Amino acid sequence: MADNGTKDEAPAVTREDVRRICGDIADHKVVSILESGARIDELEEAVAWVAAGEDISGEHRLPVSGKAEQLCGILLADEDYDEER
Repeated sequence: MADNGTKDEAPAVTREDVRRICGDIADHKVVSILESGARIDELEEAVAWVAAGEDISGEHRLPVSGKAEQLCGILLADEDYDEER
């Protein structure tokens, strides 16, 4: 039988995956990422966008969307608050 699996059937990330990919992030962010049901490829995409340090909707880049966009929001959530202090 041929493997007709799709990305949507890939397992969600684990706590260990999140720590390995994201490094030392706040526990509440780890929980939010786990609750999102994201896959490894989606988390890696979001981390790449955040690491680039650019506006995720910049005109010279392909827009991030879907689960990766949600993960970018989780990863960047506290930064806006910290900058206002």
